[in-house]
Amino acid sequence: MADGLRGRTAIVGIAESDLGIVGEGVDDLDLIGQATVAALADAGLEKADVDGIFTASIGFPLPALSVAEYLGVRPRYHDTTMTGGSSFLSHALHAAAAIDAGLCEVALIAYGSTQRSGGGALKGAGQVFAYEDVYAARRPIGMYALAAARHMHQYGTTREQLAEVAVSARGWAQLNPRAFARDPLTIEEVLSARTVCSPLTTRDCCLVTDGGGAVIMTSAERARELRRPPVYLLGAGEATWNQNISQMPDLTVTCAQDSGARAFEMAGLTAADVDVVQLYDAFTINPILFLEDLGFCAKGEGGAFVAGGRIAPGGELPVNTNGGGLSYCHPGMYGIFTLIESTRQLRGEADARQVRGANVALAHGNGDVLSSQATAILGTEATL
Repeated sequence: MADGLRGRTAIVGIAESDLGIVGEGVDDLDLIGQATVAALADAGLEKADVDGIFTASIGFPLPALSVAEYLGVRPRYHDTTMTGGSSFLSHALHAAAAIDAGLCEVALIAYGSTQRSGGGALKGAGQVFAYEDVYAARRPIGMYALAAARHMHQYGTTREQLAEVAVSARGWAQLNPRAFARDPLTIEEVLSARTVCSPLTTRDCCLVTDGGGAVIMTSAERARELRRPPVYLLGAGEATWNQNISQMPDLTVTCAQDSGARAFEMAGLTAADVDVVQLYDAFTINPILFLEDLGFCAKGEGGAFVAGGRIAPGGELPVNTNGGGLSYCHPGMYGIFTLIESTRQLRGEADARQVRGANVALAHGNGDVLSSQATAILGTEATL
């Protein structure tokens, strides 16, 4: 049964690659290599220990084969589930199942992209969307703007409340020396920035950066023998209802309702038990939708929930404590960084942005245009 996975595997190593702007001569695989070497060192493991590869890419084809060859690893299990930015949260669930089934023992989840150095466009994003192309909507921001406008119309959410999400993320980024954007940001500056797709301005949109990350998972038994305190996978879930935004049943309701419910059921916890939250914040509407759908507040109350600095440093619920995709980094797909920051917080290694007494973290990934959602709930030894 799925709940049998609770606490049976753990994250034992994490690392980012170079972030921001890496410049010429460095490609996606180089960033994966950087992050993998550092994550293995973090765990106290060797490259030869890795026998499972979980990866996805928008920059190169056959990613598991490419990553294995580049690293010089011969895995006995690999998974290239590609659901956009949610992929890496799904990989955590899949890796836990594979480890528990004996299909691999040490799983590497890895991602890298030189999106910014490559000109800013989503490499490989040449897909045709037959239902929507006739309207010439700007993808993906036009789709998120639809969700934001609908939420504002239906629930009275304000532009100021959307701006609070960006300002809160920037507050956390100012505590993170690796964050790409650390200059002060006010609600007024978010509102007065250039409109990209109404009601969203440039400050409502995620960064475009280079970067990569790696996460190492293994069995709970082996994890206790390694260098760092294990961070256990307590629960996880994934869901999809649609790909095209035009096929979304309700623009204000995402399938995070399903992925979150599955993760919480496996973990035996509720939103009230979560100490720190890492959400995929491609646009400021995302955290508002996800906080509602994951059960932190009722549907329609997300705007009011994030107001007044509630999710900022010093607020009631710490959200995106590294600065998120809005201020920390966003190299094409962001999901893996939610796992990395969650682990860092639970290990007590987040320095100035550390959330005191954090024992339970929720990491959540979003794929494509609110099309795929995946949720992971992580915990310290005290949660077992």
